Amino acid sequence: MVRRNAFRLPRHPASVGLARRRVRDHLRDWGHSTDDPALADVVLIVSELVTNAVRHGPLHEGDEGEFEVAVTALADGSCFVEVSDEGLGAPRPRPVSVGEETGRGLHLVEGVAVAWGVWSRGRYGKTVWALVASAAP
Repeated sequence: MVRRNAFRLPRHPASVGLARRRVRDHLRDWGHSTDDPALADVVLIVSELVTNAVRHGPLHEGDEGEFEVAVTALADGSCFVEVSDEGLGAPRPRPVSVGEETGRGLHLVEGVAVAWGVWSRGRYGKTVWALVASAAP
């Protein structure tokens, strides 16, 4: 069975924790075990991609803007994560030195996900996606 949930949040730092909780709760409701390492991987990826949307998403005059998070539990037990915003630039991992406190998010996504990438939505922005294997109950 394929299950999908999507929700929109404001581009605000508090939305990172809220996105993590909502995804974790949805996966638990769908039967995924809280001690499954793949569940933790999905939540980590959501955290990193949402953080990027919050930090680097487009600015709207008088408005924080919004982004969308979607998680799909696929029939084979893998999970597909999508974070969409109105930004036009595609994120890329960048070199990070030892002393830097930021900039490692996409490196974490690369290390955890089976695959990840960016889809352009034309003038409507982009979707950053990642596939995590075996998050099956």
